[in-house]
Amino acid sequence: MANMKRWVVAEPYLELDCALGEAPYYEADSHQLRFLDIIKQKLHVIDLNKGPSSLKSLDLEVTASVTADIEGRDEEIIVGAKHGFAILDRRSGKHTYINHVWDHRDGSGKEKRMRFNDGAVDSQGRFWAGTMDEPLVTKPTNEGVLFRLDPDMTLHRILEHVTIPNGMAWSSDDTTMFFTDSPEKKIFKYDYDAATGHISNRRVFFQYEGEDGAIPDGLAIDCEDNIWTAIFGSSKILRLSPTGEIVGEISLPTRCITCPAFAGEDLFVTSAMEEEPEKYPDSTKYAGSLFKVSVGIQGGRVNKFRGRLS
Repeated sequence: MANMKRWVVAEPYLELDCALGEAPYYEADSHQLRFLDIIKQKLHVIDLNKGPSSLKSLDLEVTASVTADIEGRDEEIIVGAKHGFAILDRRSGKHTYINHVWDHRDGSGKEKRMRFNDGAVDSQGRFWAGTMDEPLVTKPTNEGVLFRLDPDMTLHRILEHVTIPNGMAWSSDDTTMFFTDSPEKKIFKYDYDAATGHISNRRVFFQYEGEDGAIPDGLAIDCEDNIWTAIFGSSKILRLSPTGEIVGEISLPTRCITCPAFAGEDLFVTSAMEEEPEKYPDSTKYAGSLFKVSVGIQGGRVNKFRGRLS
């Protein structure tokens, strides 16, 4: 702990009132940052050349929880939506499903009570995204699934019996995949075969042992394979070394921190409304805002989905 690096963020980059701000995504081609408010069904976009005043917000027709760019398409993105993977028109907010993920194997009711949560695209253009019980409908249980949508549009069930699938990333040498299941307070690592997308040999990379009720949420990886994980309920981002040791900490002025994303050497962080405002009144002022901190290191690569869309 002697070599711990610490950052303190006192105020937001963009003061906002997201109910559940999530899924920050840096668009390197346009130097824009987008993120979602899952509960309010909004897509927010900021031109980082112009700053917070450039904010544009788009109302969505559907609950969307995670997004990715599509190779060769500028006006559309792929999203993990309520019932499956969809293409979202960035101008109109309209969506078209390309893959409904639930079928006869799942029985009745799953389409109603489940939604996507977090996800990411690997180096081969496959879109990985996990589903969970919608907390507004039912208490989350371990009926979640981690799906993988390949460029040839085939859908694969990679992991079952997950509760709240969250931050995921791949090492720079493409041999390791990281995956968070929040209620377990663990980030797992798997051996990863980039050619096939196969994962194996699960083990614990990091287990959070801090505050009661605080859990690992979204994450980002930097160019040196350090993991930056949001700890929801703690007001912190933790920087983890490639061996899983805590080597850095960002303190923020609200508790419900959800997900970080790199834009160059800046780390942008989304947040959600304070779940216990009477107990933590100081956390409410900037709850749901977007934060920014310069951390002095570049983020890892951000990949685009390579789906063969018509």
